[in-house]
Amino acid sequence: MEELRVLLEKYFIFKDNDKDTYYSIKDNYKNFKTFIKDKLGYELLIRGDFIKLEKLPGKAEGWMGIDEFDDIREYIFLMLLITFLEDKTKGEQFLLSHITDFISSNAVGEKVDWTNYRTRRSLIKVLKFALQYNIIVINDGKEEDFIRDNSVEVLYESTGLSRYMVRNFPVDIMKCKNYKDIEDFNVTFLEEEKGFIVRNRVYRRLLISPIVYNEGADDSDYIYIKKHRGIIEEDFRKYLNWDLHVHRNGALIVLGEGSRLKKMFPSNSALSDIVLHLNSKIIKLLNEGKIQRNVDDVIVLSEEEFKDIISELKCERAFGWSKEYRECSILKLMNDIIEFMKSFAMITQDENINVYPLIGKLVGDYPKDYVGGDRNGK
Repeated sequence: MEELRVLLEKYFIFKDNDKDTYYSIKDNYKNFKTFIKDKLGYELLIRGDFIKLEKLPGKAEGWMGIDEFDDIREYIFLMLLITFLEDKTKGEQFLLSHITDFISSNAVGEKVDWTNYRTRRSLIKVLKFALQYNIIVINDGKEEDFIRDNSVEVLYESTGLSRYMVRNFPVDIMKCKNYKDIEDFNVTFLEEEKGFIVRNRVYRRLLISPIVYNEGADDSDYIYIKKHRGIIEEDFRKYLNWDLHVHRNGALIVLGEGSRLKKMFPSNSALSDIVLHLNSKIIKLLNEGKIQRNVDDVIVLSEEEFKDIISELKCERAFGWSKEYRECSILKLMNDIIEFMKSFAMITQDENINVYPLIGKLVGDYPKDYVGGDRNGK
């Protein structure tokens, strides 16, 4: 169902921007309501000017987050911006200095120094994010000028959408202040939510995560997947035309023919091709006995070993890579590969690089008659 796929892809569907999609979802919601409410445990917000599916993960994972943000300070600034907008009515105007003053007065941790370039740059990232999702709009000025001069003013306007950005909880979230850490919050608070049961959690994990790994004999989520495999598979095929693959060490959803998502693997990105090549090489080395896997089928490599494999791969396969990766340093290539593979649950990193079984399903190489050159023919 195209309407459901659009809801999963987009944060908001605005009536003014896409009237056809807005009314199509509104008119056809009954056809996939069971999957949304009963299986995923999600709420669909239908308002006069927008529609939003409140998407929540079944399990918080390290790769999740806002792609444009690379510092915890940016998440703090975003939450403070949303708090600032709470008492602003739709269409109410305010200045950039009003935001900076509010953030300074409600700073979390260290004092905010707006004379610092990196601090101003972090705020601009947050404001660009807010503009992208139509939380605010600009009436006059350019926020980029603030990076160069902290006295620059910009006139903004609230759209009223900020109140729909943060998750709605069915009970008083202030109860969490009694918990010592996030795990206490997750275990004792989230489980109080109506509908937040194993079924909802499993469907959410399969929907959002690249793979759900089997974490042992007592893994309730994996036990549920194995026990209800037929029903789960039928649901994903019926509503999204996606397949369920279940293996000894993991279960994952595989998109059907012609299905495309904004963030998927493999994709058309240069790194996607490189990782397909790398996965093939790692499997080849494993089959040749040059590297080993542990009892959980995880391959543990030192950073130096991982770097050596990438160096060999570059010598063997770089003739068809993009110019950027053909010519970059091994260190940059390795760092980009690590971050990319982390985001698809292929590896984790501690003092070593831990390569997970998912790579065995995601391998690739050039056609036999391929002679080289990147997508631009260079």
